[in-house]
Amino acid sequence: MNDSSALVLGTLTSIWRYPTKSLRREPLQSVHVEKSGLAGDRRSALVLTTPDRARTGKTYRGKEDERFHLIGDAQGAKAAAFERGMEVVETSGRRFFDDAPVSLLLDRWLHDLEGLAGRSLDPQRFRPNFFVTAAEDVPDEASLVGATVALGDVVLRVRSTTERCVTVTYDVETGTPDPAILRVLAQQRGAVMGVYCDVERPGSVKRGVTVRAVLPGRVSA
Repeated sequence: MNDSSALVLGTLTSIWRYPTKSLRREPLQSVHVEKSGLAGDRRSALVLTTPDRARTGKTYRGKEDERFHLIGDAQGAKAAAFERGMEVVETSGRRFFDDAPVSLLLDRWLHDLEGLAGRSLDPQRFRPNFFVTAAEDVPDEASLVGATVALGDVVLRVRSTTERCVTVTYDVETGTPDPAILRVLAQQRGAVMGVYCDVERPGSVKRGVTVRAVLPGRVSA
């Protein structure tokens, strides 16, 4: 990506992956990014097997249990689900993404929500893969849709904005819900926080790299 045609979005501050969907994060200093997403990210999930439930046969997620993001292993998650009368099994063999392989969040977007909500918010409420400390003037999420984003050797294509659900109301440390956060997000930002991306060029990336973007309508040399 030619620097003369690219907008500096900021600096990559944090990298996180989630080996089992909905369970505890794993912070990384660096990571290899494949066409299918971050190496080791969401390689397994818990599937509901309890009969006669609306989501039987589908993934059992944070929407169903506000404690899941605190649990680091499948056995602990199975026990937590059992406490609520649910039985789940761990399954693997493919990736378990909601909409796209990579999620990206800029602190400027988060600060906007913090101002609206009147409180500080941990970025982990939103479970991004990449968290960026933004430059002074950056576009909002909708303006980045269709853009290419370079992080180290990796090039992403922004697929869509990320529409949020009830899981963002769960406290990162305790799991305690705060419905006001989602209410403000829905009313003031259309429930959007962050963007989903596809991987255009696989490669390696580490914390501290400069993140650049070429917006839709601009051509990278």
